[in-house]
Amino acid sequence: MPQLRPALFAVALTLAIATPAQAAAGPKITVENGRTQPVFSYADAVREHVYVESTVDSDLDGALDKVRVDIIRPKESGPGLKVPVIIDESPYYDNSGRGNEGERKQYDASGNVTKFPLFYDNYFVPRGYAVLNVDMLGTTRSDGCPDMGGKADVLGGKAVIDWLNGRAKAFRADGTPAVADWTTGKAAMIGKSYDGTLANAVAATGVEGLKTIVPISAISSWYKYQRSNGVVYNYDYASWLTNYVDTDPEAKCQAVRDRMDAEDGDDTGNYNAFWNERDYIKGLLGDASKVKASVFVVHTVNDLNVRPDNFSAWWQALAQRDVPRKIWVGQYQHVDPFDFEGRRDLWVDTLHRWFDYWLHGVRNGITNEPRADVQLGPTQWITQRDWPAPYALKAVLRPAPDGSLGLLKAPRNSTATFTDLALSETEMVADVGTAQPGRAAFTTGALPLDLRLSGAPTADLRVKLDKPTANLTALLVDFGEDTRVDWRRGQGITTLTEEDCHGESTAADDACYKKVTTNVATRPLEIVARGWIDVQNRDSLSQATPLPAGTYGTVKWLTLPQDYTFRKGHRIGLVLAGTDTTYTSEEGTGANVTVDLARSSVAVPLVLGTPLADVPKDLSRFRGPQQLDLPEPEPGFQFF
Repeated sequence: MPQLRPALFAVALTLAIATPAQAAAGPKITVENGRTQPVFSYADAVREHVYVESTVDSDLDGALDKVRVDIIRPKESGPGLKVPVIIDESPYYDNSGRGNEGERKQYDASGNVTKFPLFYDNYFVPRGYAVLNVDMLGTTRSDGCPDMGGKADVLGGKAVIDWLNGRAKAFRADGTPAVADWTTGKAAMIGKSYDGTLANAVAATGVEGLKTIVPISAISSWYKYQRSNGVVYNYDYASWLTNYVDTDPEAKCQAVRDRMDAEDGDDTGNYNAFWNERDYIKGLLGDASKVKASVFVVHTVNDLNVRPDNFSAWWQALAQRDVPRKIWVGQYQHVDPFDFEGRRDLWVDTLHRWFDYWLHGVRNGITNEPRADVQLGPTQWITQRDWPAPYALKAVLRPAPDGSLGLLKAPRNSTATFTDLALSETEMVADVGTAQPGRAAFTTGALPLDLRLSGAPTADLRVKLDKPTANLTALLVDFGEDTRVDWRRGQGITTLTEEDCHGESTAADDACYKKVTTNVATRPLEIVARGWIDVQNRDSLSQATPLPAGTYGTVKWLTLPQDYTFRKGHRIGLVLAGTDTTYTSEEGTGANVTVDLARSSVAVPLVLGTPLADVPKDLSRFRGPQQLDLPEPEPGFQFF
């Protein structure tokens, strides 16, 4: 037996060496029930940062701007285990913060982030993803000057995707090169508001490696964000916003802001080269035809910050090009789906499955499911194969000189008149049965059953003015008492003290967030759809054409889109007025507006439960509520 001892010793030695080697390999990507599983340690994850060299010098200091990228990834990731990337690029990491609780980045002594805002890192890193929080150029710890959706904003984010795929340089804090040898190069971009806008912008460049984006309450055209058919929402907004997100000394980027003020065309409201650079549907830097990424859109129809025409126009452009896509349409204001009451768990799971499919290649069937989730009331959601409802039909409603709104044309030569005065929306819709100098109002009779609007109504008016132009407002109103989402208060939600958790936590970065509840209000009416136009922009957004005084002209435009149910017994109202002071910064022109009722209408996309012929006229001269408690939405730009 002694002669066997060397052999046994050799076997024992081999086992002793092999066991640690196998343990060092660590966990691998694991998929169960169509979802990646949390097999990687969040506490042990690699936390690091790099500076990616962009292709722009936005602060004109003679050096290409570098984009700060904060990274958290499984410690096992590297050349032997490459992982995909989820990116939230934002200008808000050191000012307003992110999410409903306004979280900011927090750093350790070496400059690495110890607290990444939101739950993406806590949830997805354990499941085999890297999460990158990127400081938009000109903000937080990146170089440069912010550009409100222009060249610096767009190309800074694109450079990060290029670096992940070996097409751009990056450096560590000590100046040594940084190579992303730990990633597959497959990337997603996600974010709300400005963050989601950057996702739209980068996708519209057609950059290779960006596999999917999830734009939430995001801008697709900065013109649409600050203009409506020549009507200006806010003056000098670009310089104000870029100054807000830039926490460096003001002098650093003052010249950039001055250039924006000179180029934004506030004096005319026209679409020009400034806005074309910031148009991702068909613009100078981005174009929907270039999009290679799939797109998961989330927006709300009562978002009067990033108004819903930003998502509907983007969605339509993607659909025309058959881009793989999905959509959630809510009824809140500027709210993240993480804070849609009763939907948080579903949101996290849906997002998980979406990223798993596009970044890890998990065949989980998510692309075979109904494309659209749509909120119909405070607690009611439905799924359908697309949005707007594919089975909606345009009902053409026509105003009459007796104040009714129906299906028949008004008699020839019948007119309504009003003056372009500066009025709030509350003033426009109060006491609609009584003549007012600043508006003309029309209502149907009581509806025999529910009618659901899905899409964007079209106002089609024939008007003449006694001055070269006027601002016009068209409001579609639901007259009838009902309990609705109160998006005017707290964006439609109230934050509770109780928390729930999604992902793993450390002492520095927990995965727990406060729950919310939906605000509701019972009121006698709701303004459902609204739209604005400067009459001199009726034929072109880029060229103003005054309407010769005393001459009729056609003014046709889309209102903001909606998804809304008019209840049985309610009445549909159309209010035509001048300047809307609730949402625009314009002043009334004082022009007298004459509307040719026989050649004017509003086309409403309705999902019908009754034949069109049964939409009744208002034969009783409905007066409507006189005293309204219709609070204006909370002022100011909502960042989170």
